[in-house]
Amino acid sequence: MSNHPVVDLPTLLDISPQGGIEGRSRRYEKYLGDMDGVYRDDAAWQDAVGERGVEELVYWVDDHRYQEGPGALIVGTSTLLPGRYGEEFAVTRGHLHAIADRAELYYCLSGRGVMLLETLDGQTSAVELTPGKAVDVPGHWIHRSVNVGDEPFVTLFCYAADAGQDYAVIADAGGMKNLVVADGDGWALKPNRDHTGYRAYAE
Repeated sequence: MSNHPVVDLPTLLDISPQGGIEGRSRRYEKYLGDMDGVYRDDAAWQDAVGERGVEELVYWVDDHRYQEGPGALIVGTSTLLPGRYGEEFAVTRGHLHAIADRAELYYCLSGRGVMLLETLDGQTSAVELTPGKAVDVPGHWIHRSVNVGDEPFVTLFCYAADAGQDYAVIADAGGMKNLVVADGDGWALKPNRDHTGYRAYAE
């Protein structure tokens, strides 16, 4: 019996600045109807659903993975379409890695966005990304992409294949501590009045 590990073969990936990967392992898509509870202005989200329908695409992710074990990497693109819901810009659901110490790199391919970042104990950060800019997100940081421009915000990401995602951590807290909102021609952070604190630190 051989003691040699099974070795995956190198794969050429054709990554589009407009979003999408030829050679991907999978694609998943999120629609307007999937964003129930994500925006704090629920009436604005409901109005958007009424106007455009639950099947309107709001973002999609292509990724490539060999396996789920430690040592492997997942590489992908996230494409978040522009939009506003009241004063809030379009966002992804956001997550903390299920194995919380796993880091993730995001590199902006096109568009203009913000990586909204928070820790369970209340630290916050917001990093603006434009083409050629990247943010290296350390472990233990909840992170969410926000499109603050008027074209698709496309990022290339890479993280450990065993990291997993915890999406419920944000919903359980009533949303993230800060919102990214319109401010003239730019953006600003605004405290989220619904935020109750993350569960690991709740009283």
